[in-house]
Amino acid sequence: MQPQRKGLKLSVSLPQVGYGKSVQLSSRDMQRPYTVSAVRVHAPAVEQQLKDDAERHLPVLLRCVWVLTAPVRVQPAYFLLRAALLSVLLCGPQRVASDSDEVVQTEWEVWKSSHGVAYKKLDDMQRRAIWEENKHMIENNNQGFFMGMRPFTMAMNKYGDLTRKEYKVLQGAKIDPQYVKRGKTVSARKLRFNAKRLDAAIVDYRNMGYVTEVKDQGYCGSCWAFSTTGAIEGQIYKRTGQLVSLSEQNLVDCSRSYGTYGCSGAWMSDAYDYVDTQPCYYDSRLAVAHIKDYRFLPKGDEQALADAVATIGPITVALDADHSSFLHAVLLVGYGSEGGQDYWIIKNSWGSSWGEGGYMRMVRDGSNTCGIASYALYPIL
Repeated sequence: MQPQRKGLKLSVSLPQVGYGKSVQLSSRDMQRPYTVSAVRVHAPAVEQQLKDDAERHLPVLLRCVWVLTAPVRVQPAYFLLRAALLSVLLCGPQRVASDSDEVVQTEWEVWKSSHGVAYKKLDDMQRRAIWEENKHMIENNNQGFFMGMRPFTMAMNKYGDLTRKEYKVLQGAKIDPQYVKRGKTVSARKLRFNAKRLDAAIVDYRNMGYVTEVKDQGYCGSCWAFSTTGAIEGQIYKRTGQLVSLSEQNLVDCSRSYGTYGCSGAWMSDAYDYVDTQPCYYDSRLAVAHIKDYRFLPKGDEQALADAVATIGPITVALDADHSSFLHAVLLVGYGSEGGQDYWIIKNSWGSSWGEGGYMRMVRDGSNTCGIASYALYPIL
């Protein structure tokens, strides 16, 4: 497949490009630099791979101009696109500098519309400034990723107009981990024995009926309640075959006497203590969940955590979400591996527009990343 040269323009079409294939861009006869003014890429498999990372940059690709010195080496298509997108990112400041402020204004308005957000004039200016600062941080991170300096990409979500302080509210209260309450701990040896019999390389309870729909805690630091109900929902399904969505609001409203703090956070063990007794004003005839007890997993033991996921069900865990004592409670619903990289499957409570449909995958390498195995427990019905 040869590129078609038209004056100083080079138009490249890649109709059959997939992973691992290459495109020829060499020009032996040209002794001077030539300018590529447009690259049209028709590679569905590759585009899908990069869609989340580069979706908003692709329209700019057709306007971005960069110079290549002939001859050009043959490169795999994936890396060609990666380089092209990097060029777009590097051209970004020029685009921002040359375009009017209306471009940013339009992006801001689109973001507000897509998330159902509206502000009065003064508040709108303040929130827009916060949003633009977060947007700049995301773009800097992603530029670092395409340069091989960052291990992950970022994207704007519905929390894009929150300050860091406001965002921390969603992670629960600032509770000193030194005073964490712990209960009975299950034997790691017992978990390992049971897990060996199953020998499950991949576990995903979303596909097994254990997990309810992704929920949204809103602007309330009640992640602890969602993590607690999620684990109980899984155990109810395991015992009865019925998936019942439980009320997090009941925990938020009624468990304060057990040491929880409503929208200001709580330890999940305190929530389990409440579920065991439920001393709240409600119609007991409508209660669908009772537990006898709960067990902690050995602190910091990722193997024990994986064994518990494989043999017991979804597990309540707390993540060190901000490299501080702010802990964010989530539900661990499985684990897997992709491209030689093991990962955990985590259900969050920030709605389905966050992460991967409300879920995220986190590295699983035995190093207790984000403290995922430091505070893990499960209910006993």
